[in-house]
Amino acid sequence: MSEFLNINEDKKPPVAIKKLQNKLSPTRIVVLSFLLIITVGGILLSLPISHSENTDVSVIDAFFTAVSAVCVTGLVTLTTVSTWNFFGKLVILSLIQIGGLSLVTVLTFVMANIGKKISLKNRLAIQTALNKPSLGGLMPMVKFVIKGTFLVEFIGAVILFVSFLTKGIVWYKAVFYGIFHSISAFCNAGFDIIGEESLVPYADSFVINFVIMTLIVSGCIGFTVWNEVFDRVKSLFSKQRKKIKDFSLHTKLALICTGILLVSGTIFFLIVERNNPKTMGNLPFVQKLLASMFQSVTTRTAGFFTIPQSGLTEASKLFSSILMILGGSPGGTAGGIKTVTIAIVICSVFSIIKGRKKIVAFKRTIPVITLQKALAIISLMTALLFIGTTILAITEDHTVFPHSITDLIFEVSSALGTVGLTTGITPYLSSIGKIVLMLCMFTGRTGPITLLISLTHSSQIGNEVIGYPNEDVIIG
Repeated sequence: MSEFLNINEDKKPPVAIKKLQNKLSPTRIVVLSFLLIITVGGILLSLPISHSENTDVSVIDAFFTAVSAVCVTGLVTLTTVSTWNFFGKLVILSLIQIGGLSLVTVLTFVMANIGKKISLKNRLAIQTALNKPSLGGLMPMVKFVIKGTFLVEFIGAVILFVSFLTKGIVWYKAVFYGIFHSISAFCNAGFDIIGEESLVPYADSFVINFVIMTLIVSGCIGFTVWNEVFDRVKSLFSKQRKKIKDFSLHTKLALICTGILLVSGTIFFLIVERNNPKTMGNLPFVQKLLASMFQSVTTRTAGFFTIPQSGLTEASKLFSSILMILGGSPGGTAGGIKTVTIAIVICSVFSIIKGRKKIVAFKRTIPVITLQKALAIISLMTALLFIGTTILAITEDHTVFPHSITDLIFEVSSALGTVGLTTGITPYLSSIGKIVLMLCMFTGRTGPITLLISLTHSSQIGNEVIGYPNEDVIIG
């Protein structure tokens, strides 16, 4: 936002703004951009103009909703369809779209199209926002992300509109249903305007289920993967015979991990929940399989559900919590630890088992610094999960909603993974509990490392000129 604070490049900025620009590192720009849009959204949702008739919304509930929308989570303390009027729903939808793409990316796209130059600092901010490893091809990537996002969301909205129309929804509602749920699904937000049961009324609709699942996976797989898959498809259909580039290590790990998690999740839920009358026990086998697939996909940080989450067995709640905290892939709309992060650690373990001194995957050596970052993210997210659950166990001990410790783990995992699934405790949280989840959602969306770096003086760790002597320690 440093350059965004000074739109007119012909005039020198005031001294105060110039000092502020110098202090804004790329990570701080990203974090502050999220805080800015949350503040604007919270204020708008606090105003009566956003509320349905005879509906009172507290400031903390308005800001909770804003944080949940910007951080594309979907946890709500108030039912979206009945609490907010049309204007309020538009505000939430705008927050979801901007939060999914990040304000920095959106502003960069606008500035590039009106002919403004993008400074190096803002390019670094975009690199941070998109989780891109290098500055090369950054602006084409921004344009690809924006245009690709709108195209996918448009296609999803059209199919959902037709589907809702055939389900008896009046046409103008079906239009808004299609647009809202397409954007919400692609951005992995999980907000819906159907009711308190999310997509449970449409659990038997194969079209709605598959469209929502496709949008969820498309958003959480990461824009870098998008770009490489698109290039591969374009090369296959190109008239000029060009050598098809191999997928990068990042894309391979993201696709493989996503596939493994989706398949294993589907199998797990089908086995554990198939005879549970509170979820899918009374459904025919085909619908059980569909519901299991949807549950596995939605834990990729989406938040929609087709079976009641409160009816899940304790084993399924715990397994869902693991999937939620793992999250989607880097560089997309998902939160959590991220698939590639886990893959790096697993590759490290296999390298040790095989007696290798280096971390190797697909004939590529992974730098040790990458493993250090992966371990740092896992450690921080695990610590936040423990701390958040412990605080909720204290503050929500006497809440009127009956719950177990597994429900609290489920809730905090959902917030940190920016998923939005809940077993039902969210509306009954105390003010402290809501603040804890707001912090978890914000940390999950920006990333714990990005957030911590933004609070320090520098985002760059230079090479130390003077080193220290090596000394080994005993582990294991």
